[in-house]
Amino acid sequence: MNISDLVLSNNHHFIALNKPVGIPTQEDKTGDKSLLDLGEIFCKTTLYAVHRLDRTVSGVVIFAKNVRILNALNVQFQEHTAKKSYWAIVGNRPPKDSDTLIHYLKKDARQKLARVVPETDAEAQRAELRYTVKASSEKYFLLEIQLITGRFHQIRAQLAAIGCPVKGDVKYGFRRGNADRSVHLHAHRLELNHPVSNEKLVIEAPAPTEVLWDFFTKQPQVL
Repeated sequence: MNISDLVLSNNHHFIALNKPVGIPTQEDKTGDKSLLDLGEIFCKTTLYAVHRLDRTVSGVVIFAKNVRILNALNVQFQEHTAKKSYWAIVGNRPPKDSDTLIHYLKKDARQKLARVVPETDAEAQRAELRYTVKASSEKYFLLEIQLITGRFHQIRAQLAAIGCPVKGDVKYGFRRGNADRSVHLHAHRLELNHPVSNEKLVIEAPAPTEVLWDFFTKQPQVL
């Protein structure tokens, strides 16, 4: 893997990388080399993770180059002024072509998944997203998703809750897995303010090179 091919934006304050499927954002119990490790090799300095993506998911991840920038970026994520957009490919058309989904989620640490629970559950966390059906093929639908909150496995759990699990996501009910153990979920766009200049930044990551992603993202499709 050529690390430079993953770089989306790089300056004195932070670096944004396009995370491939199959590697963790940070070190985990497997001991596999992480995106953070690769970023530190490229930058030759310590990096700090501002947010994370699941190993099975691809797309934009940003790392701060010092604690001051980490804290400034964390504020934007905590206050939801940083806007995250995803693409998801699903096998069932959603009930509506565009909608806002609100569920209450509870993390099941043993099963390593998020469960939809009643609002009254003591451990329930409110989860909100907006989706739009952007394109379709004979078997699949491409959704664009804007995250309003940032809960564990939120997109995967909420889409499964409306009968539209992400392609390859057997943990949340898709009928079969992908050969590379990925799920067809990609963080394609991050909008935020520069932590020093306050300039508005838009960072976009191309989808993985793969037949279905190519079908949806490299040629216009009619709904």
